Amino acid sequence: MGHQDHRARAPRRVGVALVTVSSSRSAAEDRSGPRMAELVASSGHEVVAHELVSDAIEPIRACLEDLGGREGVRAVFLSGGTGVAQQDVTVEAVGPKIEAWLPGFGEIFRQLSFEEIGPAAMLSRACAGVARLAGRRVLVACLPGSPGAVELALERLLLPELGHVIYEMER
Repeated sequence: MGHQDHRARAPRRVGVALVTVSSSRSAAEDRSGPRMAELVASSGHEVVAHELVSDAIEPIRACLEDLGGREGVRAVFLSGGTGVAQQDVTVEAVGPKIEAWLPGFGEIFRQLSFEEIGPAAMLSRACAGVARLAGRRVLVACLPGSPGAVELALERLLLPELGHVIYEMER
């Protein structure tokens, strides 16, 4: 059975939890989180939760575990904390939870980003993988905090393949 057959069997509607990681922005100042919500909803998927968490390892991990235990959450998209500044710890928080990395996501994201912004794309540590959260397998994607990066990641990569990834992850 090929990828077209897998897509045909994939869920059409996936429950997604969104997390904005920031120690400097309030919910009122967050532009990436609402953009993620718009894109997820307009693609036919469901926003199950939307959280704002400080850019620190323990709060991010606690948030992930909480979201992983919520009914209907099959994917978590985090925005922010994926750069190389000292306070950017999203990747470090998520990493130990990952059972299966999807290196192609980060590779393709950086290539597409390079085409848009040039060599600054190499500063992104955007990544994705299948994590074990609250005893369940959940797709987790760590995205940069800019609205443009969120749009690129969701529109060009994550949302077109979301059902397919979930199908593969759960078989």
